[in-house]
Amino acid sequence: MAKADSTSSPQADIGLIGLAVMGENLILNMESKGFTVACFNRTVSKVDDFIAGRAKGKNIIGCHSIEELSRNLKKPRKVMLLVKAGPPVDAFIEKLLPVLEDGDIIIDGGNSHFPDTIRRTEYVESKGKLYIGTGVSGGEEGALKGPSMMPGGSPKAWESVKPIFQAICAKTEGKPCCDWVGENGAGHFVKMTHNGIEYGDKQMICESYQMMKQGLGLTNQEMYEVFSVWNKGELDSYLIEITRDILGYKDEDGNEVIDLILDTAGQKGTGKWTAIEALNLGQPLTLIGEAVFARCLSALKEERAAASEVLTSPKPQFAGDKKAFVDDLRQSLYASKIVSYAQGYQLMRAAAKEHNWNLNYGGIALMWRGGCIIRSAFLGKIKEAFDRNPNLENLLLDPFFKEAVEKAQPAWRRVVTTAVEMGVPMPAMSAALAFYDGYRCGRLPANLLQAQRDYFGAHTYERVDKPRGEFFHTNWTGRGGATAASTYTA
Repeated sequence: MAKADSTSSPQADIGLIGLAVMGENLILNMESKGFTVACFNRTVSKVDDFIAGRAKGKNIIGCHSIEELSRNLKKPRKVMLLVKAGPPVDAFIEKLLPVLEDGDIIIDGGNSHFPDTIRRTEYVESKGKLYIGTGVSGGEEGALKGPSMMPGGSPKAWESVKPIFQAICAKTEGKPCCDWVGENGAGHFVKMTHNGIEYGDKQMICESYQMMKQGLGLTNQEMYEVFSVWNKGELDSYLIEITRDILGYKDEDGNEVIDLILDTAGQKGTGKWTAIEALNLGQPLTLIGEAVFARCLSALKEERAAASEVLTSPKPQFAGDKKAFVDDLRQSLYASKIVSYAQGYQLMRAAAKEHNWNLNYGGIALMWRGGCIIRSAFLGKIKEAFDRNPNLENLLLDPFFKEAVEKAQPAWRRVVTTAVEMGVPMPAMSAALAFYDGYRCGRLPANLLQAQRDYFGAHTYERVDKPRGEFFHTNWTGRGGATAASTYTA
């Protein structure tokens, strides 16, 4: 559709700013579902190129200014931003506010940090407008064919955008992988947690690959076959599927591309945000933290190359049954994956309490069932767990997951033990097992830690023979006196 006559009545159901691949694909997705979309880009030549190219002949209106975009939108106006997170979002908000009316809606569909979304929601609402921060997962293909969407912000805005969002998102068993998450930054928090879990999933798959390659000496073709089998069972997921495809891919010269890729991993920050927020909320997201640090370690390529010439490690040859051990790896990956999601849900529960969000934990699992990077059959079991007990404190306490981990535990321990003995790094799977052992332990050595803190800093401690909330100090040396520190953090 050509650029609309600015004097005509508004035609577009929604406007979108930002014509990178995600923006273009989301516009085409919306148009394919029967919505008319107006679009704008800061570099306006991209608008003309899009209208003359991929959008040619479609119900898509190209606009050369923010004002023109606003004029072409039906009320309440809905404008979605798909621009780089950070200052560009704030800059576009400032440009949009003067051309919008009270009750109009600004939507941020980028990977914004949730505190920014909390701040922006309050600011935009103070100007009489409504605001939504929505996670959009699924990459370029998801944007075009159906992403997972996690909207939060101004509750009054949801009914206006719901028909569009639920029409364009992925469907699982006929249900849209999109629903209202909660107030202000809740949507972007859930998306951040999703990305943190994604970091963990990828790292554990990579550790399985490393063990098969370095420890067992399997070929890429043999690993392709392993992941093909794994994708038909309880590990059935998008990430297992693409790992299979990657291991089987050859270029035009017949080279196995996986072996040509430099072993340094990049990151955009959402995994780091997840780990930092876990520390802020006092939640032990050990597995996701290790996944983030594993990427940091991979980036030290030159240091690692030099260290590999100096530092030694055991060189034992695997002498056992490789087929049986591959099955141990499968069980270890499954058990570790359960821990990863258990930790992610712990973080969301803590954040909901901190920010007064009313999160639907089973509904979040449903949103992740399709369209997103961590989509898997496994998520259906999480939905069932919260259907059984909406107040479930930890996934490990659900009967299904408790039994699954208990069944996998012997294999899990064999894998981690073998990795240590062979010098194969498995930081995420090891952290998952350590968390499990810590979580199931009725008494941890923190009593000694508290004694140490009280000894040198009079930080006080609680006693097993007294009610919780009463704090005590011991004059350990006879020289410290009875004065205790005035603050205590459990």
